[in-house]
Amino acid sequence: MALKRRNRVEPEFSLAAMIDVIFLLLMFFMLTSKFVTPNALNLSLPSSSATTMASPSLAVSIDANGKFYVDAKLTPDALLEKTLADRIKGKDPKTTTITVVAEKTTPVENVVFILDIANRLQVKTILATDPKSESSK
Repeated sequence: MALKRRNRVEPEFSLAAMIDVIFLLLMFFMLTSKFVTPNALNLSLPSSSATTMASPSLAVSIDANGKFYVDAKLTPDALLEKTLADRIKGKDPKTTTITVVAEKTTPVENVVFILDIANRLQVKTILATDPKSESSK
């Protein structure tokens, strides 16, 4: 009687090829991230297609000369953080918002200055923009 030997195939999954692909992708993203320059943004601020806006609890305006106004009152930039902290004192930071109203020709550094202050005070910020005109659509 001739008995056949059964050849059992044991299932195996080799991760070597997948590890190689992941390693190559990792190297690719690490190398290409060096070529990304965050300072090369060509921005024309502010214009927006959004028409809804939350009700502001505190407004900070910046004119083209870099003067700061808290609720239409001129405030020196050295006292801006203290003024905002005094206005926010006693309010819940999670529900408090600062609306940043900047002229179109305002340097971005001034806007970032206010955003940094808001970040330190742990409040939300809204950048107020003009809606696009009907003729530009």
